[in-house]
Amino acid sequence: MLHIDSTACSGCGSCKKVCPHGVLSIEQRKARVKVEERCIECGACQLNCPEKALTVQKGTGCLFIIIKEDILKLNSGACACG
Repeated sequence: MLHIDSTACSGCGSCKKVCPHGVLSIEQRKARVKVEERCIECGACQLNCPEKALTVQKGTGCLFIIIKEDILKLNSGACACG
């Protein structure tokens, strides 16, 4: 699960740049979740946020992608944790 503290976010765009799946966007000088279902909860956004405005609670994000690709054979090209 991804959470953005909009009061702490400066809109620098670091999170958007490092997100491997285009989950985030910058709108009105704040980070926003654009495509939540693509988040694999890797934590890159949280690690690279200079304002510490993002928190990622590890869950089943990457596991969900693995199930879609390996079991259901729905190749989205989203998981690189492999």
